[in-house]
Amino acid sequence: MTNPFLSLPGAVEATGRDAGIAAHYGNLVTEQRRLADGSAIVDLGNRAVLTISGPDRLSWLNSITSQSLSGLDAGESSETLLLDLTGRIEHAVRLFEDGEVLWMLVEHDEAAGLLAWLDKMRFMLRVELADRSDDFATIGTLGALDLPVAAPNGVDLVWQDPWRAVVRGGYQYAAGEHPGAGWSWSEVLVPRAELDAIVARAASGELAVAGILAVEALRIAAWRPRFATEVDEKTIPHELDWLRTAVHLNKGCYRGQETVAKVHNLGHPPRRLVMLHLDGSDGVIPGKGSVVSVERDGEHREVGVVTSSALHHELGPIALAVVKRSTDPTATLQVDADGVAVSAAQEVVVPPEAGAEANVPRLPRLGAVTRHSPR
Repeated sequence: MTNPFLSLPGAVEATGRDAGIAAHYGNLVTEQRRLADGSAIVDLGNRAVLTISGPDRLSWLNSITSQSLSGLDAGESSETLLLDLTGRIEHAVRLFEDGEVLWMLVEHDEAAGLLAWLDKMRFMLRVELADRSDDFATIGTLGALDLPVAAPNGVDLVWQDPWRAVVRGGYQYAAGEHPGAGWSWSEVLVPRAELDAIVARAASGELAVAGILAVEALRIAAWRPRFATEVDEKTIPHELDWLRTAVHLNKGCYRGQETVAKVHNLGHPPRRLVMLHLDGSDGVIPGKGSVVSVERDGEHREVGVVTSSALHHELGPIALAVVKRSTDPTATLQVDADGVAVSAAQEVVVPPEAGAEANVPRLPRLGAVTRHSPR
């Protein structure tokens, strides 16, 4: 399927997980600024669009994923996680309910596996699954722009990212003012038949466009996790502060819920998300998977890896990284960027003390001296 956005002047196609859409259109800084002020759109046409229809759609998905979805109203957005039995993240799904159909937006390489697993879990329930990626394309923006929004059931299909605030039933580990408060990201579904007209408006200058690199820079600055980058085979939601928007801590049982509850109430996540302010003096930005280390006893010891990185139009080179919980949050870290040592200052997202939120009374040790009231 040919992407008309790649025909725009200056378009450079992204590689890897974002292949098929534009990385940028020749001016990274300008694209970021326009995206940040709400005047630009981003082609996300390589993302998958899945649907669940049928009267049991909400109660069914509610029973097998991390978010409370039974009461989702028409026009409401949400997100949920599909966890394995040990609480590790297998899929992250952005959700929009239009009153008749539940729309699921996922990374393109998630779609087949997610649909196959959901199909096995239908049993006798009244639900139907479909892949609508060939019919609808996703366009992202931080503004409210005039676009031919799809509305097959009379409700505009616009997913509003809940990351701006902690949702009901969620929990935030990050302390202080959260940069996500200004993250007004939305993803708009448009009929693919309308893409040529949208691209023509962009070519005429009526619509500003930005590439995925602009999105990534602003997303990193907002501490917003993404499944394609921050999640690996060991990730649990607590490590990314994803309890804020994708997990309801007071809902009923679902796969992986025991781990979610135990870590939050009694334990600590083994790793934690940090944002790194990178030294840009060498002109090198470490890529995903770059090793993060800390100096101890005269040698550098590995404590984690970079998950996302970008050149931000105001903050300079930044990255998200997942590091061991025990890593000193005040320590200056070092990142190996293909043999170039890049110094990095941490900005704590998930603190080392995250978790253990239950107020469990400490029982005296057997044989320990305890205080008694006077006789």
